[in-house]
Amino acid sequence: MPEDAPRWVPSRIEDGPLVTGQGRFLDDMDPLPGTLVAAVVRSTQPHARLRSVDLSRARSHPGVAAVIGPDEVRAALRPFPLSTGAAMPYYPTAVDKVRFVGEPIAVVVARDRFTAEDAAELVAVDYEPLDVVIGARAALAPGAPLLHEEAGSNVATDRTFRFGAVDEAFANAERDGGYVVEGEYDFPRYSSVPMECYSVIAQWQQTGSGPGVEAWANFHGPFTMVPVMAGALGIPTSAVRLHVPADIGGSFGIKAGIYPYVVLMALASKHSGTPVRWTEDRVEHLLASSSGADRVMRFAAAVTASGEVTALRTDLVDNVGAYLRPPEPSTLYRCYGNITGPYRIGAVEIRARAVVTNSMPTGLNRGFGGQQLYFGLERLMDAVAARTGLDVVEVRRRNLVGSFPYETPTGGCYDSGDYVAAVDLAVKVADLEELRKRQAAARAEGVHYGIGVALVVDPSGTNIGYVGLATPSEQRKPRRDKSGSTEHVRISVDVQGIVTVLLGSVPQGQGHATVARQVAAERLGLPVDQVRVVVDMDTATTPWTVTSGSYSSRFAPLVTSAVVQAADRIAATLRAAASVMLGLPADELCLVDATVAHPSGASVQFRHAAGVVHWDPASLPPGTSARLYEEAAFTPRETSAATRDDRINSSLCYGFVAELVALRIDPGTLEITIDRVCSVHDAGTVLNQQLLDGQVHGALVHALGGAQYEEFTYAPSGQPTSATFLDYLCPTSAETGFDLRTDHIATPSPLTPLGAKGCGEGSSMSFPVAFANAVADALAPSGVEITRLPLHGEVLHQLIEKNEKETPPWR
Repeated sequence: MPEDAPRWVPSRIEDGPLVTGQGRFLDDMDPLPGTLVAAVVRSTQPHARLRSVDLSRARSHPGVAAVIGPDEVRAALRPFPLSTGAAMPYYPTAVDKVRFVGEPIAVVVARDRFTAEDAAELVAVDYEPLDVVIGARAALAPGAPLLHEEAGSNVATDRTFRFGAVDEAFANAERDGGYVVEGEYDFPRYSSVPMECYSVIAQWQQTGSGPGVEAWANFHGPFTMVPVMAGALGIPTSAVRLHVPADIGGSFGIKAGIYPYVVLMALASKHSGTPVRWTEDRVEHLLASSSGADRVMRFAAAVTASGEVTALRTDLVDNVGAYLRPPEPSTLYRCYGNITGPYRIGAVEIRARAVVTNSMPTGLNRGFGGQQLYFGLERLMDAVAARTGLDVVEVRRRNLVGSFPYETPTGGCYDSGDYVAAVDLAVKVADLEELRKRQAAARAEGVHYGIGVALVVDPSGTNIGYVGLATPSEQRKPRRDKSGSTEHVRISVDVQGIVTVLLGSVPQGQGHATVARQVAAERLGLPVDQVRVVVDMDTATTPWTVTSGSYSSRFAPLVTSAVVQAADRIAATLRAAASVMLGLPADELCLVDATVAHPSGASVQFRHAAGVVHWDPASLPPGTSARLYEEAAFTPRETSAATRDDRINSSLCYGFVAELVALRIDPGTLEITIDRVCSVHDAGTVLNQQLLDGQVHGALVHALGGAQYEEFTYAPSGQPTSATFLDYLCPTSAETGFDLRTDHIATPSPLTPLGAKGCGEGSSMSFPVAFANAVADALAPSGVEITRLPLHGEVLHQLIEKNEKETPPWR
């Protein structure tokens, strides 16, 4: 651990208000007098032209202030700016036709929610039904119905990348006694199912300088969405003032998709002449909020006779739903730099496509991009093990990156790590030898028992420049490249020596305030109770950039680095002030135990040194700034724009996860019972062990949902079949009673002041495929192939039945 790493681990300070009912959620707030309430009219059809939308009866309903529909939206708003040139315009409501069940068509503003919903039922929509496209394969099929006719295709983006001698490696593998191992895999569409659904309060304002919008929303970023909102409204970014409350009842990416509703409610406010509040209910959320992208993918590996993977081919097709809604196609490219995972693979070919279908648009979901990538890559590594006859752990060991920094073919730069040590620790902590004995005993009793392994590189501190890869380099505008992973922090010290830290990263339960207070207190030599942290976001007063936000595990590597920078500048000013009081050189002083002290023993109180800056600034040494107010923007140069040949370091830091899952499957009922999970993480310097453990446990449960229970499904007609919790199943505490063993190693990142990397998403990427690998191992004697998630008894029954029908009798 670096010498300047925090030396103590305080407990979370966020919990007290939450468990005593003192949380500050948007539904608890009433910031504007005279706010009316909105209800959204949604499509009942998956794909249909809008012949007419009659709002007259709703407008005449008592208590209704305004009703807006497609005409008002088309007249007042521009399509949201997209990250690609696809001719697939996206508005916050349907304007010409509806493209998924639940798509907004109209908004009713009334005196209360009951009145608004009653009036919403009076909106008459005349549909002309159209043929439906469900699933990525159907979208790619020749002659498939088009969602956006002007695009001429359901493919929203299609790019191919090649690095290294891919063809040569595959040819050599077949010629030299090696292998070509292939697989096709499906990853499901699922969500994070936050406790709190979307919520927006918006007010349209007309000032002397022009129109503007002030809005409150439980939105956590990325704040790239603020200029997207401004672009749709046709106003400057500075005219959009967005507030985010201190508490968000869960998100993990899903609430990044709230921005169309901010724009929609702003327009509703303009028409009603009042502030407008909209709170989403659970059915609306499951129908039309956002989900992670489902992916169809093909992987192929060129493998030597000794089991070394020399080249990788991938064909990735993401189903982004009805619209390529920003920030998509982020899911395709977020893990671009770590596409080869933890393995030394020198040549790579990637085809990356996003297609539109008649389903809810997608966006960010915990581990986005990594969940999908590693399901294919780690299932493929199991296939490599089977083809070469090697143990699943051994084949991975033979291919692991061994020295750091390590540059991947696609431009990722793995900053630090010890993958072999982490794998060895996972094998030890899991007691793999004992699990093998359990497996043998279970199989002797006729019980299916499997052990699955997954190794993943966990990217953190994302570089937004990767989104530019969706556009060919020759089409990118000169001098308009995108890059960076900047985070801003502001720190001030008042006249009593109390420190305030203002964050631009909006938390959603991770404990940002706890760690920021801890880091600032350590750098300034203070007890933690002398530091307060403000996490409420106000884009008019809080420091932020377009990259700001709580996503892609940015807090530990980026926000804490900005805290260090700002605190160190404050410390320099306080040493200068103390040097005046002590008559000693400032560079010989240090901040410790709420004092500014000299090795000789001379010292002054921290608050007294701060008092000199506030009350006697003329006494400060020449050149010393008379302020205790510092803003820092941590901007790592390692996250630069994509090169002309499409290489990019898509994240600043790269952690590592080694995960083992052991499970048993009842031969009669095919019920899956998880026996043991072992998860070993390398997140660099551990800033707070309690919070790291919480992140690992939370990510595992999120991943368990997608691995075994959760999936958004649609009937062939396009109607959703998982729009309530009766059909969309989430894991509960009853499903998490397995033997969980966690541990960590720490290889500090040389790119962050504290050596910290992210840790909040790793297991959400590794657990789904480790679980699938364990199921595949359990059913291997039956010859059942696992290529998709989720996996539960019904799915296993179908797979076994299909296998029995297709297997020749002599097999």
